[in-house]
Amino acid sequence: MSENQWCFACGPCNPIGLKLRFQEENNSYKTSFIPGPEHQGYDGIMHGGLISTLLDEVMARYLYAKGLTAVTAKLEVRYRQPTPIGQELAISGWITGQRGKMVEMAGKVTLPDGTVTAEGKAIIALKGDE
Repeated sequence: MSENQWCFACGPCNPIGLKLRFQEENNSYKTSFIPGPEHQGYDGIMHGGLISTLLDEVMARYLYAKGLTAVTAKLEVRYRQPTPIGQELAISGWITGQRGKMVEMAGKVTLPDGTVTAEGKAIIALKGDE
């Protein structure tokens, strides 16, 4: 079995996981997700911790897709408005800079009408000689 099969965000073996699938496009990493009632905090609104999980995953995993090993060192989330349950979310992340082994990332969660409900910034630490 390959690595990370039980990852809560992307692992195919995790029965309660989000099972996200990703693609690289135009120097960014993208996924989509439709939150259900089991993903809500307040009625009809996605739980903020799961929104931060989506952003963390799309940003940090982008470096894994590039063959690097890295971990999140710092994550900031700005919730711009409530994220509704039952709508397809577009989640994207991209590299904004690098200082030594620290890669600066940004990401966003977008509704089908183009409304951004959350934005993220992260510092991702490269491990090893990368």
